[in-house]
Amino acid sequence: MKVLKFGGTSVGSPERMKKLLDIINPAERQIVVLSAVSGTTNSLVEIGNAYLEGDKTKAASLIAALKNKYEDFIKELFAKPEYLQQGREVVDYHFALLSGLANDLFTNIEQKIILAQGELLSTTLYHVYLKEIGVASVLLPALDFMKTDEDSEPIVDYITSHLTPLLDKHPDNKLFITQGYICRNSFGEIDNLRRGGSDYTASLIGAGIRSEEVQIWTDIDGMHNNDPRIVKGTKPIAQLSFDEAAELAYFGAKILHPQSVFPAQKYKIPVRLLNTMEPDAQGTLISDASEKDGIKSIAAKDDITAIKIQSSRMLLAHGFLRRIFEVFERYKTSIDMITTSEVAVSLTIDDTTYLDDITKELLKFGSVDIDKNQTIICVVGDFGAEKHGYAARVLEAVKHIPIRMISYGGSDHNMSLLVSTGDKTEILRSLHNRLF
Repeated sequence: MKVLKFGGTSVGSPERMKKLLDIINPAERQIVVLSAVSGTTNSLVEIGNAYLEGDKTKAASLIAALKNKYEDFIKELFAKPEYLQQGREVVDYHFALLSGLANDLFTNIEQKIILAQGELLSTTLYHVYLKEIGVASVLLPALDFMKTDEDSEPIVDYITSHLTPLLDKHPDNKLFITQGYICRNSFGEIDNLRRGGSDYTASLIGAGIRSEEVQIWTDIDGMHNNDPRIVKGTKPIAQLSFDEAAELAYFGAKILHPQSVFPAQKYKIPVRLLNTMEPDAQGTLISDASEKDGIKSIAAKDDITAIKIQSSRMLLAHGFLRRIFEVFERYKTSIDMITTSEVAVSLTIDDTTYLDDITKELLKFGSVDIDKNQTIICVVGDFGAEKHGYAARVLEAVKHIPIRMISYGGSDHNMSLLVSTGDKTEILRSLHNRLF
């Protein structure tokens, strides 16, 4: 059984939603995971923020504007009056729910309920459309089998035990539709896997049912060897290992949710990245196997803050690094890069929510310097310890650009450079010209 995930742009218009059947084969047993229609989640975030601010008038206006878009959407999606009426009932139900939240005390719980409506709308409307054209499908509520634990980590065993019986109820059905992104938390409340989480959903479902393959369909033909929005002449990569794909996704490759590789990797389920607009394109295959040797791709991660802690007391001081890391652990702030010397530690974070509090605690250890507006440039390939020459090629390509930090050797697949965001375009182009 395959799992196919389609992103927001793939269902972004009635025309595109209809064309999914050019890719989906109703004769094959498969689960189709859909994101919200493109633009919907952003609108739902605005509605939630208006409610949080107590501005019910603004929320009502935003709800009305989004509902108008969906009313136009269903008029184009459905041809037969009875199914258009079913589409209206779906839209009316979900937007009545959004409007009804004005009568309740609004908290983060209600905000999560709002964010779930995009995927619930897209999947239900697509299910009704399939009924209209005579294609049998089963709508599987993701809230019945997607769950996270107390640490907000998805529970694969829970997915297996709750999704398998739902599939077994319909042995003669081939096509199953479900929502990406949304789940229940450990309290049973509606929650989500954060932005881009539909990829994660697809990988988790693939792991949960031990799928033969997970396919991620987007609007680009696989993972490229550089950012095609910035660099001309990029090419899709035919094959990547799970580790290489994880590095690229974490360090800025927008095509894939950073965490979505790990469930598939654990159960050795191949993941294909494919293009809805060019379904015949080869795309990228992510699996245990990979082409050995060489540099595969370059990615960039923006909005990075560099922190340097300098202290003469660090010299030979036992436990110094542990105490530094404990500060970040207390504030649940992840570290991306780290380099050390005898008297200083430099590291980077991408979440500055608690930066002021972290800085105050770090000042106990010595002087602290903060550099904002930094970008991590990640060069990914096969950099095993026995390989040679790759680091030299990378550094030669960027010798005219100031480098704030270098991280190499922590992984067999990654060399990372920290630069000012103002140098990002130049460094990506320079690396591309030199390496590819």
